[in-house]
Amino acid sequence: MMPHTSRIRAHGRAFAHIAALHPELTALRRELHAHPELGFEEHYTARRVVESLKICGVDEIHTQIGKTGVVALIHGSRRDSGRMIGLRADMDALPMTELNDFAWKSTRAGLMHGCGHDGHTAMLIGAARYLAETRRFNGTAVLIFQPGEEGFAGAKAMIEDGLFERFPVQSAYAMHNWPQMRPGTVGVNPGPMMAAADRITIEVTGKGGHGAHPYLTVDPVLVSAHIITAVQSIVSRNVRAIDNAVISLCSMQAGDPGAFSVVPGKATMVGTVRTFSPEIQSLVERRLNEVCSGVALGLGASAHVRYERIYPATINTPDEARFATRVARDLVGDEHVDAEMDPSMGAEDFSFMLQVKPGAYLRLGQGGEGSCFLHNSRYDFNDEVLPLGAALHASLIEQGMPLSEESP
Repeated sequence: MMPHTSRIRAHGRAFAHIAALHPELTALRRELHAHPELGFEEHYTARRVVESLKICGVDEIHTQIGKTGVVALIHGSRRDSGRMIGLRADMDALPMTELNDFAWKSTRAGLMHGCGHDGHTAMLIGAARYLAETRRFNGTAVLIFQPGEEGFAGAKAMIEDGLFERFPVQSAYAMHNWPQMRPGTVGVNPGPMMAAADRITIEVTGKGGHGAHPYLTVDPVLVSAHIITAVQSIVSRNVRAIDNAVISLCSMQAGDPGAFSVVPGKATMVGTVRTFSPEIQSLVERRLNEVCSGVALGLGASAHVRYERIYPATINTPDEARFATRVARDLVGDEHVDAEMDPSMGAEDFSFMLQVKPGAYLRLGQGGEGSCFLHNSRYDFNDEVLPLGAALHASLIEQGMPLSEESP
């Protein structure tokens, strides 16, 4: 169980207002945690989101956008600015078995909210409640509850389903809990936040035979071993040291474990490539094909590389990142905001939204001594940060579309 810290302090009326909702947000978050659903299967979650939004008193609710996505609109007390700002929370869980033993642990075998999307959803509901009750902004808040972030490209599905044609926001923001940061802190930077995530499949074809007579075979296991070693030269010798890239071959399948003396005819390796720029991404793809084919050919085999670009890099736009930094500093103070946060080699499909709209992706500290990192079977979202995350969402709306004539 996540160790809870002392109650978090923050500035501003949004936080003070939402802090009173803390018990309700905690109950909702734990209910969602107990009922995890995979991407595009978030039917229970979407229903609970809709029910909560109705209680909040939002102006419009739109469902089934990108299959199971939900969008809510909240109009400010004035709308003559014509502005719209989007806030996004992801809703899906992971195909993991939870090993926690608290009362709100997963009730669904093999499924778990191991990344905190239950908390993200609850925080955006908290922001909805506050914004609908106060409406201290000039424009329209667009609250996006997104399905399928964990490998299903739910953001892309919502965009292809007309998300931004129907709700033409000028900018969009999202945040993710980060257990490696202290509760009450916020991280952002004006550039890359998360890497592109690509899937690579390398199929090696040799010639099978008897393990006692390897000279009569072309051993794809041996070829694969050389490829595994050789591809690590790509980052160290082809990518500039000031750039970033990761190549990880994470799985290999060849032969039958019960056939200890049979050299298989084929071997397959699967892995991932992480980069921050399209130029480095293309370089790595080209060199993977060249290295794998060359190594295999030199050993009498052949190799085919299938390179799939899954998620693009998550790149904050500078103006929106600086704006989000100012909002965060107003909320928690300069000393609790890291405005030059190191990017992560993990991936995030909010990147699809940032490809078509200006915006920023933030990290919200929620960790503590002994806390688990994301995608751990004993992870749990720290409920103490719920009011802060909700207030940060709401403050982006209030300061991004102020009632005064001054620009944000």
